[in-house]
Amino acid sequence: MMNLFRILGDVSHLLAMILLLVKIWRSKSCRGISGKSQVLFALVFTTRYLDLFSNFISLYNTVMKVIFLLCSYVTVYMIYWKFWKSFDSENDTFRLEFLLVPVTGLSFLENYSFTPLEILWTFSIYLESVAILPQLFMISKTGEAETITTHYLFFLGLYRALYLANWIWRYHTENFYDQIAVVSGVVQTIFYCDFFYLYVTKGRCQGRAGGGIIPTGFPQNSPEINTSSASRSGRHVSSSGLQNKIREFEPKF
Repeated sequence: MMNLFRILGDVSHLLAMILLLVKIWRSKSCRGISGKSQVLFALVFTTRYLDLFSNFISLYNTVMKVIFLLCSYVTVYMIYWKFWKSFDSENDTFRLEFLLVPVTGLSFLENYSFTPLEILWTFSIYLESVAILPQLFMISKTGEAETITTHYLFFLGLYRALYLANWIWRYHTENFYDQIAVVSGVVQTIFYCDFFYLYVTKGRCQGRAGGGIIPTGFPQNSPEINTSSASRSGRHVSSSGLQNKIREFEPKF
């Protein structure tokens, strides 16, 4: 059943994907974006929406599935083909097998039905909860993130938080509870908590240097800020606080 939290969560998720696509297209660059995270998200949508043409739920449901699939594949195309020269492969080094192997094993062990579609659906839920880790790892490694990338991460985190509210609402109004989706959603939201803190506390600017955005708490000549990168893009913020830390359309309607 639709409710305000669910709708706002879908809008936030869609907005995050559109922001990322617009950023890449306008700048003709995918610098600062983890291609590995985007491949994982494309895999999430692919394995989750295998019933796209066999299980019609509503026009809204079908349209959103198609949009998410298209956006994810277009993003991967732009990163690895269209603007591949700007792709920062040297810093996008997270080992995907560290995620894919345990997620695959868990999807076989913990699922609602031992059938191919159900196992793949479960796989997509588990994988989405950790798909953002390569992006967060990349930010922690470089110590910086473009402003538009932080907005993208913020709306992804907001989407997860709104879906948690949606599940709480549905539990109280419909007695609906999906343990796999809820637990995975909580895990995914936890990964965004540190980023949320940095986004709110350091996203406020106290000045600009060479077009770069200087977050609160760092002097303008601070070594924590890569001023050469800031002067090139004019849209960078420091995210060194993430160095100590190392995204679903509702699966069933």
